[in-house]
Formats: sequence, C-alpha cells, structure tokens
Amino acid sequence: MSAANPKVGFVSLGCPKALVDSERILTQLRVEGYDIVQTYDDADVVVVNTCGFIDSAVTESLDAIGEAISENGKVIVTGCLGKRSEVIREAHPGVLSISGPQDYGSVMRAVHAAAPQKHDPFLDLLPRRAAMDDDVGIKLTPKHYAYLKISEGCNHRCSFCIIPSMRGDLVSRPVDDVLREAEKLVRGGVRELLVISQDTSAYGVDVRYAERTWRERQYATRMKALCEGLSELGVWTRLHYVYPYPHVDDIIPLMTERHVDGMPKLLPYLDVPLQHASPRILKLMKRPGAIDKTRERIARWREICPELTIRSTFIVGFPGETEHDFQQLLDFMDEAQLDRVGAFAYSPVEGATANALPDAVPEEVKQERLARFMDKQAEISTARLEAKVGTVQMCLVDMVDGDLAIARSMGDAPEIDGVVQIQDGREADLQPGDFVDVEIMGSDEHDLYGEVAEVHA
Repeated sequence: MSAANPKVGFVSLGCPKALVDSERILTQLRVEGYDIVQTYDDADVVVVNTCGFIDSAVTESLDAIGEAISENGKVIVTGCLGKRSEVIREAHPGVLSISGPQDYGSVMRAVHAAAPQKHDPFLDLLPRRAAMDDDVGIKLTPKHYAYLKISEGCNHRCSFCIIPSMRGDLVSRPVDDVLREAEKLVRGGVRELLVISQDTSAYGVDVRYAERTWRERQYATRMKALCEGLSELGVWTRLHYVYPYPHVDDIIPLMTERHVDGMPKLLPYLDVPLQHASPRILKLMKRPGAIDKTRERIARWREICPELTIRSTFIVGFPGETEHDFQQLLDFMDEAQLDRVGAFAYSPVEGATANALPDAVPEEVKQERLARFMDKQAEISTARLEAKVGTVQMCLVDMVDGDLAIARSMGDAPEIDGVVQIQDGREADLQPGDFVDVEIMGSDEHDLYGEVAEVHA
C-alpha cells in the first residue's frame, strides 16, 4: 500500500462478541485501503470499540476514550457503550462520532469524514472487494483459533443485564452463512472454532429454524444442525453461552464421536451460564429457576459423555441474597462438581431492573461470600484436575516459551480457563497450532503439566 493511505488506530475492548465486531470493522477498513497502525502518533483517526456491560467496563471504556483523545485528538466511538451516548458526551464532548454495536456503516462513514481517502485516478477505477468476501479478513486472535459469532442480541430479560437494550433481540445468522465463514477460517489455518452468541441454545428460534443449503446438504438454522455441519471441518469446535434447555441433550452424543484421525467431532465442553442455584434468587434474576432439573441434566450429560468439561459463571451478593440462598449455591457446587467456574460480586448496572430490588447486600458481605465461593471452587477444580494425572490429553499448542510449550486441553477455552504446560515442548519442536497428545504428569488448582506422548500430523 502507498504511504499516502490514511491511517487508523484501533482499540478493541469487551467480550469475544465485541472482538468479532472489531475484526469486521478492521477488515472493511483494509478492504477500502486504510492502513491500520499501532500507535496514536501514527494514526489520522482512532476508533475505540467499547464495552458497557458493568460499571468497571464503562470506566475502562471511558478511560480508553480519554487516552485516545489526549494522545491523538480525533476519536470515533462505537460498541455497547455507544448506546449510552450521553455518558460518553458528558465525559468526552470532543469525540467525533458515537455509534452502537454492529453499526459498521456508521463507523465507516465517520472514518471517511475524519480521514478521507486520497483520490487515485488509476486505482479508483478498480472495483473494491466486499469485506466479507475476503478469505478470512483481519483477525485479532492468533492464527490457529477464531471466534465464530452465530447471532446477535438476546430474547432474555435478566434483571441484572442490559445487553438486550444494547444489542436488541435475538437475530440469528443464516446457518449456511455461518458454515461458509467457518470453512473459510479453517482454510486460512484456524484449528479451533469458538462458537459465541448471547444464547447459543436459542439459535434459529427467531427464523423458525429455516433450512439452508451448504455443501449440497440441507441444514436447519438450529444448534444441533450447526454442530453437525461444523463437525465436518475436522477441527475443534467449542460451544459458549449454552443455556441448559432440553434440546441441548441432543448434541452430547456428538461429543463422544471421533473422526478417523482421533479428532473429536464436537469438543466435549459446554460453557453454561447458570448465575445462581437458589430458586428464589434465580426468580429475582428472571432466570430459569428449575435448578433440580439443571442438576439432573448435568448428571445425564456426564453419563453420556464422561469426558465432558462444564464451565459456568455465577453472581454472588445479588440484591436479596441471604446466607441461606448463598449456602444453596455452595451446596450446588458440591453436587455439580463443575470443572471451570468464574464468579463476580454483584454490582449495579445503569439501566438494569435489578437496581430497584430491595435488600441490597453490603459490599463487605459480597466480597466475603465471593472469597468463600472461590475457595470452594478451588477445591473442586484441584481435585478434578488431579484426576487427570496419568492420563493422555489431546492439546492444542498456543505458544512456545523457553523450553515449555503452552497448550490447552479439550477442557480449556483460551483466556478464561487453564493451560497445559508441556515440559519438553521446544525439544519436540512444537509450534502454535499443533495438535499434540500429552501425558499428564502433574496438576495444580488451575493447570496441568506433562510431556509429549505423540504429535499429530
């Protein structure tokens, strides 16, 4: 590209769903001839993709906008916090433009106004390629894994959440579009697809599970059919944000099946956001409250697929939570024995209906309960990982650090779960993106340690 091309700096904050939005904007910028630069000084304009889910995310986003204004001066804001433009304008009245999530057109129009393309009478005669026609597009993840967003928005109205007001109701992508994107990613070197949405289990309900054609076969726009299609690509497929609806039972058998090379057709891993285990608190959260059925469903999944790893997230200190409610949560943790768990103390989010609930839990009680909860999960995690010592685990290498290769097992999602430290990784000449069988020699609260048993071709 010519050195005269306008240059755009980019700051991406928030969840994997926001990261996919960033990738799409960056791809369109590159398709239109913009250079992406790494420093404020080099940029003609800076785009900040924000998060606004909880107070700490809002603060981080406002700080990032302020830094970009201070260092560059020309700032375009997009993302979830863009739905609360008054918050941004009050803190930073000088931003050039504000738009919400998925509003790629508004971002591009703002970039065109702030950093117009130089006219080239020769190049301007050539048609530009559409961003999504690019083989892979720009990725913000390492080459060997990618997030695959299957829908936008959410039909739930959880009392602690404002995502529907930011991203709207559920809008599912056509299943053939998703499968074609996945196929392009795999052709581009991706070895692991991480399926994301606000509610993966509800995929297709808004389009009445319409059928589409991919590879000369009909697929319903439905979670099971999507998983069956993705299983044909011969890479890891990991499911996130799966509500424990009855039809999730239908995909568990696929997790037990293997291709001829030993690759699982669907990773035995489910990210199930449960949030609490007290029926009373779940009702206040406006979440499904049949925790006994959830407990039974988890047990049935594990009977079908003993390898299954289950991760979840929980909120402690929700308004009205009593010590009895919290003890119900701890009891559930003892019974369910979840493999991976994240938790945070409840904090009010502007616009959430939970703010109006009575009996707020004092901050010191929230933190004390959070500490007890994490101590409980540490015991469970330590025991479950210790049970893997002496086994052989298929792993995907993320990086090589000194003599070690840092990898992840089928039970570890990037950035949120643990890792497998392969002691002889450099000696075995492992590289990022390699699949390798690892003999597990040791474990701790979060991670596994082992040595190479066999490198997959």
